[in-house]
Amino acid sequence: MIRLVLSLLLIIPFKISAADIKGQQPNVAIDTKGTVRLAYGEGEKIYCITSANNGASFSKPVLVGQLTGMHLGHTRGPQIASSKNYSLIVAIDKQGNIHSYKLNHLNKTWTKLANVNDKSGSAAEGLMALTADKDDSFYATWLDIRSEKKNNIFFSSLSGKSSKWTENLMVYKSPDEHVCECCKPNISYNNNKLVIGFRNWLMGSRDIYYTVSTNKGKTFAIPKKSGTGTWRLNACPMDGGGLTISDNGITSTAWRRNSDVYYWSEDQPEQKLGPGRDVSMAQSKATTIVAWQDKNSIKIMDLKKNTTAEIGTGISPRVYLLNNGKVICVWEDDKMVRYKLI
Repeated sequence: MIRLVLSLLLIIPFKISAADIKGQQPNVAIDTKGTVRLAYGEGEKIYCITSANNGASFSKPVLVGQLTGMHLGHTRGPQIASSKNYSLIVAIDKQGNIHSYKLNHLNKTWTKLANVNDKSGSAAEGLMALTADKDDSFYATWLDIRSEKKNNIFFSSLSGKSSKWTENLMVYKSPDEHVCECCKPNISYNNNKLVIGFRNWLMGSRDIYYTVSTNKGKTFAIPKKSGTGTWRLNACPMDGGGLTISDNGITSTAWRRNSDVYYWSEDQPEQKLGPGRDVSMAQSKATTIVAWQDKNSIKIMDLKKNTTAEIGTGISPRVYLLNNGKVICVWEDDKMVRYKLI
């Protein structure tokens, strides 16, 4: 009887609900097989939970690593990306070092890698983003102060079989000394196109810019501004927005300007969506989804259907498209991780 019970425990998946997860700043990655991995921080610990059924249930949390003085909160925290054979988590400590951990999907083991930034202490602001292609290459961007102690945009990449990141590249330095100093950058890869988005600080305005690479980050084009309006502001809004690349290579962004959320695409005029902040977006051929925080409410909008729904309360929503066509939105609520399938 005991053997039977133990056998059943091994084959029945552990089901964890959104009410069970204590932690902050959740991020999601979906690999090429559709496996969903959700990373988050709790204190100085980095955890990951996994779903093999499109978010219907998740595994018991796995401790990925423990990071003394980890940046956590206000879009700072562990970032995750997945490819064919590997997943990667990066996190920044308050000394300004970017730590990285790699999961081998085959043996399900997390391994500590070399730091992302090759200049110790250069990522002091604690803001970065991570993405992957389908061929086990990973791409990271972050705010870096190694040049004149001013935050500007840096980049590095890692091949799946490697344990060392490439030599860091300064992608952009604002002619006005620095980019927006406390807004999270974004990075996305699709169809041989790599795009970095960031909030600039230029001529007194803090607008969203993006820069494109077509050679996997060896070089980047001169950045362009998203949308047509501008936001003159002598302060940091702490809001980096969202970024996607469509299958036909069109870059789209969603972000906050003043107290409103805007959406813009290279082939469409900008569109005001409603009041809010902390913007995220996801896109496929069939749909474009934007999520944001409006005061203490989490809102999500389907731009194709022109419908908006309130799905919970909290901060820092992040939205992703699952392989079955559904949407998963994750966010933080009073130091608890929440998620909802839509």
